[in-house]
Amino acid sequence: IWAAAGWGGAGYDGVHCYAPDGDLIGRIHLPEPCANLCFGGRKRNRLFMTASQSVYSLYVDAIGAR
Repeated sequence: IWAAAGWGGAGYDGVHCYAPDGDLIGRIHLPEPCANLCFGGRKRNRLFMTASQSVYSLYVDAIGAR
């Protein structure tokens, strides 16, 4: 599960990635809270993240659902 995170606590702004068992397996740190995210691009491997004042994107080693 890829989840937007941004409740203002130190180290929590960005995106969290969880394994099926609920373990946190990765984070993408952003300089501001992340409000929403979605996969896009030709191969659906580009993660778009909207934040309070910006839009970010990052190619990842995962493929989003259709």
